[in-house]
Amino acid sequence: MTAWKLAYHANCWGALGGDAVGVTSITQLAYRTYGQMDRAFAEIAAAGYAGVEVFDGNLLDHSAADFRALLANSGLQLVAAYAGGNFIFDDILPEELARVTRAADRAAELGAPHLVVGGGAKRFDGIRESDYHKLAAALDRVKDLAQVRGLRAHYHPHLSTIVEGPKTVAKIFDLTAIDFCPDTAHLAAAGGDPAQLIRDHAARISYVHLKGFQRDPFAFTPLDRGDIPTGPILQALRDTGYQGWICAELDAWPDPAEGARISMQTLKSH
Repeated sequence: MTAWKLAYHANCWGALGGDAVGVTSITQLAYRTYGQMDRAFAEIAAAGYAGVEVFDGNLLDHSAADFRALLANSGLQLVAAYAGGNFIFDDILPEELARVTRAADRAAELGAPHLVVGGGAKRFDGIRESDYHKLAAALDRVKDLAQVRGLRAHYHPHLSTIVEGPKTVAKIFDLTAIDFCPDTAHLAAAGGDPAQLIRDHAARISYVHLKGFQRDPFAFTPLDRGDIPTGPILQALRDTGYQGWICAELDAWPDPAEGARISMQTLKSH
């Protein structure tokens, strides 16, 4: 694992949410963890991680100076910012890209190497084939705006979007040039084999989200439990020559510091 650097997402140190104002003002919408980032950063560092990923809302809640202080106090590197959008509706796309741009500006200012976006809305009356082309075009614009700022942009397939399992993952990456950030739990929950998807799309993978998944009852878990063995996923990364950051994460856990420690112990065991 010497060529891998380990980060952890700060998303489970509080309730997950967003900005209610975004219902009527798209440009103001952002992801956010309603928790103390200083505590999250300290506990992530104590668990042995070198880097941290945050939601765009948490990133922009702080001035650049204050966020630098959080990083300095914990000894962590900001590895990525996570944002998202519908990305299929022409009228609001400029507003969504403006939001992503604000996050990219701050991430670049703080020296982060990566920008991750999720999205691709499901319409109330069903998915249209044209939605994949609209999403792909938007993702190419995200790639371009990130590249201008010295960031590498990634698309994160996610449950509840139009890109979930292997078929739609293959479809979207045939249409866009953006990199692929596999989230092993979301891919498994959508019926995919995360290790095989990593092998299939290795040339597009330069950042990874790693977490456990339990099918019944449905839950995301630390890496030591659930229905996705971690070993084959890590072996797929080794076999494909992956080098770079791996970000472990949990959307929620009763004791977030414990969850971070458990996943680190599992990674060390491999």
